Amino acid sequence: MKIALVCPASLPATQFGGIVFLAVDLAREISNIGHDVTIYTTDLDFSNGPNKFNKNLPRNEKVEKFVINRTHVWFSLKLFFINTSMFKQIQKDKPDIIHTIGLRSYQSLTALKISKKLKIPLIVSDQGGLTTHPFLKHSSIFLRILYKIQNYFVKQIINHATIVSAANEYEKNIFLDINKNSNVQIIRNGVNLENLVSEINFKEKYQITSKFILFVGRFSKSKGIETLIHALNIIQTDQKFSDTILVIMGVDFGYEKDMEELIKKFNLSKRIMVIKNPPRKDVISAYGESEFLVLPSHWELSPLVPLESFAFKKPVISTNSHGIPFTVQDNKNGILVEPDNPPQLADAIEKLLLDDNLRIRMGLSGYNFVHEECNCVSMAKNSLKLYEQVLENNDNK
Repeated sequence: MKIALVCPASLPATQFGGIVFLAVDLAREISNIGHDVTIYTTDLDFSNGPNKFNKNLPRNEKVEKFVINRTHVWFSLKLFFINTSMFKQIQKDKPDIIHTIGLRSYQSLTALKISKKLKIPLIVSDQGGLTTHPFLKHSSIFLRILYKIQNYFVKQIINHATIVSAANEYEKNIFLDINKNSNVQIIRNGVNLENLVSEINFKEKYQITSKFILFVGRFSKSKGIETLIHALNIIQTDQKFSDTILVIMGVDFGYEKDMEELIKKFNLSKRIMVIKNPPRKDVISAYGESEFLVLPSHWELSPLVPLESFAFKKPVISTNSHGIPFTVQDNKNGILVEPDNPPQLADAIEKLLLDDNLRIRMGLSGYNFVHEECNCVSMAKNSLKLYEQVLENNDNK
């Protein structure tokens, strides 16, 4: 089977988020089975910032048994990257099936056009929230107008899709609200357990001599970093936690300056370590050496960061917002609090720090969850079954 995975970013831009890892893991696992898989994407490169495109990246790169085909972005607005050459690349290769990830992208519009023109079945996934992400309501008037225009094209993509692949029941309902007749199948997101192995001594590299709790993610308002800093400020004078710091790891998506000013305002510079643009191996090692992960997001669809933490038997504190409870299960593999509630978050942090047995029990529950259900091998096998089903039905028409 010849499979085209279409997405707005891929390697080396791992800081872009879950879309990158999902596409790469799907490509790796399905190509290992023997199928011909190409990721069609942009030349986004985070080495010099979140919106930098690198013409020096290979146009066609073989990675293990799959290929990454990059075309240059000549214009971008926020996370909308226009690379018109992608159309010709996919059209020339004539895949049997197209799976596009990230529906508010130019790349998904390209996938739609090719699917219609060549009559190739189209599978769609999002990972972006479609109608529920905070930036859809809290952006400037100009951007809100653009998002409304985008909505028309998002509906066109969903209406044309042969099958919609949703990460959980929350996302499934979002798709059905847009088109109640869509064929929506749930395939859980998964992480690559083989790659989640510590390669460095994290504490030694960053000269950390105390225990630490961890945040991993974009420096964005929607990630709830402000709430986390306020929560740490509440407990900072308690002597029981004098030997614990917070490590924040990520890349700036517009909130870095405000974050640093807030840390300075509360005099927390000695209690909070910020690591900007961290190498992937450092993030992986940080999971393993942390006490637990804190992800106080106002919005998440189906976050991968908690799954990575679970792989190291580390529990997660997060919020009960949107799709998070389908990954972080309250009092099972983590603790859920209300979003934007520093006192409640501070209580949860205190609870986990003071109860070793609770951390161990929840961490083990999360570990079993990713090994039994939310891993990339299961995700790829279920996606491949979906592709085969689509092609079989297409042949019978």
